[in-house]
Amino acid sequence: MKILLTTECYAPVINGVVTSVMTLEKELRELGHEVKILTLSTTKRSYQKGHVTYIRSLGAGKLYPGARFAWRTDTQYLDEMIDWQPDIIHSHCEFSTFLMARQLAGKLGIPIVHTYHTVYEDYTHYFSPNQKWGRAMVAIFSRKVLKNTHCVIAPTNKVRSILMEYGVTRPIQVVPTGINLVRITKSIDDQEKQTLRMRLGIPIHHKVLLSVGRLAKEKNLEEILFFLSKTEQKNVTLLIVGDGPNRESLEEYAKTLGIRNNVIFVGMVSPADISAYYQLGDVFVSASNSETQGLTYVEALANGVPALCRKDSCLDDVITDGENGWQYSSFDEFDEKLRMMLSQEEVYRRLSTHARAKAACNYSSDSFARKIEQIYQQEIVNFGRTILKSRGDDLHRVDEGR
Repeated sequence: MKILLTTECYAPVINGVVTSVMTLEKELRELGHEVKILTLSTTKRSYQKGHVTYIRSLGAGKLYPGARFAWRTDTQYLDEMIDWQPDIIHSHCEFSTFLMARQLAGKLGIPIVHTYHTVYEDYTHYFSPNQKWGRAMVAIFSRKVLKNTHCVIAPTNKVRSILMEYGVTRPIQVVPTGINLVRITKSIDDQEKQTLRMRLGIPIHHKVLLSVGRLAKEKNLEEILFFLSKTEQKNVTLLIVGDGPNRESLEEYAKTLGIRNNVIFVGMVSPADISAYYQLGDVFVSASNSETQGLTYVEALANGVPALCRKDSCLDDVITDGENGWQYSSFDEFDEKLRMMLSQEEVYRRLSTHARAKAACNYSSDSFARKIEQIYQQEIVNFGRTILKSRGDDLHRVDEGR
């Protein structure tokens, strides 16, 4: 098949959507498919780089940090996509590149499959002063966009349920995003681990709580900092990997809580090096309720790092209490489970072993791509049947008119 993937951002930008798209692209190529990417440029210039087409765009940071939109569609590049004749389009964002996907699909007469990566109601603080109004706006927007697709892919049952509550009527398939287990679990030896700890300034006798992800308000990292200030587990360091608009306020909050010496802000880390940072962690922690799947959770588990995260239905298939970590609902639960994980060696060893095994079994990137491939094949067949039926209905109406 010839497959066009559309996404608002792509490399060198690093986030969950980009990781998902790049993983899918790689695995689809391994399966023998021809894949191209249509995305937005981070400048006012359109260009092509290999199989990737970047369309010029403008920043829309006031709407959401890092957001961009295409202010003009370069027909030259879209015409080249039409000449390429893809069999299906798989869109990964709901804004400028979705409009391009819709335009291309209409001209080519091919179906659009869409992955709904982002639960926008968790981000209403960026664009609406009222959460209820914001959720209503998101529901209307989601219905309007997704009615132009032929199949919707949800990373978790939580996302599927949300879309059904919005009134989305298109078929919804649940397919968890896969990860490249070989890349993300690239092992480092004890000497390399010790060298990295020293470079970061982690005390020798400290256990490491690890957070990986974008530093934004919706990630609720303030809760982890507050819990760290309250817990009696004092010989711990919180290692925060990632960057974002909330970093400065988080650093100030850590100072206010009196735990700045127990918190290390690493900043952005290259995807090629991230496995080393996972392997420094003893426990992966998160208080976010804005995840659609939480790829960083799965990546941590794949490295044998059990998780301690705020309860969220999107994690029900990822974190099983007492098996590969725990989901907590209060500080008391957090503190109890953390103490158990850090002090009971046999419990920790069991959690770590199960974390690796479950991640490897359920979230491999090749299995992910094969599931998506099957959806493509079925939607192409379904779309062809719809076209034939439509033509048959038209002929029937013509005959009746005679």
